Order: sequence, then structure tokens, then C-alpha cells
Amino acid sequence: MKTAAAPDEVPKEAPTGAIAEYLAMLEHQRHLSEHTLRGYTHELAELRALAKGRPLESLVAADIRGAVVRSHAAGLSSRSIAHRLSAWRAFYRWLAERIDMPANPVATVRAPKREKTLPKALSVDDAMALMDAPQSGTAEALRDHAILELFYSSGLRLAELVGLDVYFVDTKEHKSAGWLDLVHGEVTVLGKGNRRRSVPVGRKAIDALRAWIDVRGEFVKLDPHALFLSVRGNRMSPGVVRERVKRLALKAGIPSNVHPHVLRHSFATHVLQSSGDLRAVQELLGHASITATQVYTSLDFQHLARVYDSAHPRAKKRD
Repeated sequence: MKTAAAPDEVPKEAPTGAIAEYLAMLEHQRHLSEHTLRGYTHELAELRALAKGRPLESLVAADIRGAVVRSHAAGLSSRSIAHRLSAWRAFYRWLAERIDMPANPVATVRAPKREKTLPKALSVDDAMALMDAPQSGTAEALRDHAILELFYSSGLRLAELVGLDVYFVDTKEHKSAGWLDLVHGEVTVLGKGNRRRSVPVGRKAIDALRAWIDVRGEFVKLDPHALFLSVRGNRMSPGVVRERVKRLALKAGIPSNVHPHVLRHSFATHVLQSSGDLRAVQELLGHASITATQVYTSLDFQHLARVYDSAHPRAKKRD
């Protein structure tokens, strides 16, 4: 799928007329960045090319739709087409304030729907290989193993995991956004939209967390509250956790690019495959709408389709 040409490319002809005026306004009144201005310049050059010498105000919706169809057929991505239409639509809104126009020709034109990309998820075998990979037994290794287990056990977002405290604290100096409760086997987190939820923690993850907490005191220096600490004693940053997860997956021989969201997707997919309970998965993931969770039904169907292809007598490939 193609994307729009790089905005660093200089148009063949310098902007003139209304387009030049509009770009000057964006630069001097709106103070847009140089990069953004290059993007607008490129997209408006495409509009000028579409007009083929006709006045820009003479273009109609049919002209714009034709351009969309041709761009899509040529392989331009839906995202890039949407960006182009947005630039054209804004230009015509500005132009309509200066001259008489029957209508904004871009107002009713929409980009093609974006193809839905399914979340990546590990197979159960790869997930088990990652969780059961040999460890060195160092404090760092125990911490990293606890991170992996908790991601896969509870389906947390990266920000939710790094925001966890080792237990609930509410003082003048610090109030926990999220915390661990090993007694009840759950974590409480503050997710998107400031929605708080409690999620169960599995036995394997509890064992890994206990092992880490036993040695966590070696890391406590600057932040006494954070569950997961760096060797410097700070709360671990999202970037460091992301890098550790990727490194551990490579070490375990997992062929795909593994990051925290892959573990969240794996959690959701495997729970749905086992239970078939979409509402429960919605609650566990902290989705405000069931629509966000329904993508996992597609993943589940893919799993079922693979089972069918390998098991059904009429689906098996002949040797």
C-alpha cells in the first residue's frame, strides 16, 4: 500500500494565487511548522494538478471523488487519502470566506475505509516458551520474569503496569494510581478515561511477583512505592520495560516482534478462545465499549479456521 509522497519533495511549480495566499496565512498567522507546511504545499499542488488549469472554485464533488478513486486504485493508502482530503477541505473553507462559492467540493467526500488490522498475538506455545524460558536467578531476572507473567496473566496496558505500586498508598506525598494486592490475588489499575478496574492475577504470576518482591529491597533507593524499579531505584519507564520484553522474547527464540501490547493481545485472545465470554474479556481489558473487544472474535475465528483446516476430513490438503 502506497503512502503519500514525502512532504520534503518540492512541488514542480511554486504556489501561486489563492494557494500561495493560503500557505502564507498558515505560516504567518497559524505558525505551522516547516514540516506541516511542506505537507500542505504538496497536497495543494496535487489539487492544482487535478484542476488542470481550471479555477479551483470550479471543481465539484465529482472531481474530488474521481481523484479519490484514482488514488486508491493506484495504491495510495486510506490514511494518506484522508490526509489529502483534510488539507483540501480546510483550503476550501478558507477560500469560501473570500469568494462566492456554491459549495465546498470536498465537504461530502470521504476517504475509503481503512482496512482493520488485527492485533498480533502469540500462539499458546510461544507464550508458554516465553514464560518458561530459563532465568539467571539475579534480581533483575526475577523482576523481568514477574513483568512478563503479570502482562500475560492480567492483560495490563504498559502504562498501567509501570504505574503500579507494591501496595496501596494514600498520603500527602503520594497517592497510588494502581497497586498490587497479593492477599486477594489482584491488581487495581487506572486505565484509559480514568476508569479504575481490578483484575485477577494468576498463580504463576503471583509466584513470580513474590520472588521479585523478596529481592526488591535491593533496588529501593529513590522511589519506595513503585512495584517495578530500575537498578537506579527509579520507577521503571515504559521505554525500558518495552526494551526488556523485546530482549527476553528474542532470547527465548520467539520469532515475532514481541512488545507489551502483544502480551495484552495474547492474554485477551487466549482467554476468549478458552471461555468464549466476550463481555468478561471486555471487563478484564478495561474497554469502555464492547466494539473495541470484538476484534478478538476475528482472531478467535482465525484460530478456529486453522483447527478446522487441520482436522476436518473435507478440509485437509491431500498429500
